[in-house]
Amino acid sequence: MEGITGILIPLLIFVAIFYFLLIRPQQKRNKETREMQASLQKGDKIVTIGGLQGTVESFDERTVVLRSSSSKLTYERNAIRAIVKKSANAHAQSESKDKDKEEKPAKEEKGK
Repeated sequence: MEGITGILIPLLIFVAIFYFLLIRPQQKRNKETREMQASLQKGDKIVTIGGLQGTVESFDERTVVLRSSSSKLTYERNAIRAIVKKSANAHAQSESKDKDKEEKPAKEEKGK
């Protein structure tokens, strides 16, 4: 019986280490990438996985049309690696959301 636990405990420790060092960080990166791709807006400056830099012209659920110099190119949404610069419209919307969050607690305190 001691031989089984002597083998089982190190194996469980190895699985736990493997999970926390490899699997969990990869899941976190995937979640961040999905959120970034879902937050795309017209006018955002982006970089694709191939290194192409462009501006979002339009998009739907699966594809994104990018303007790069004088060309319009269609890419899969999954090909977007990073948003380099959010559009001015998106920046204004995020500021108004932050402002609304700050005003809500102030309004709640007045009601008490």
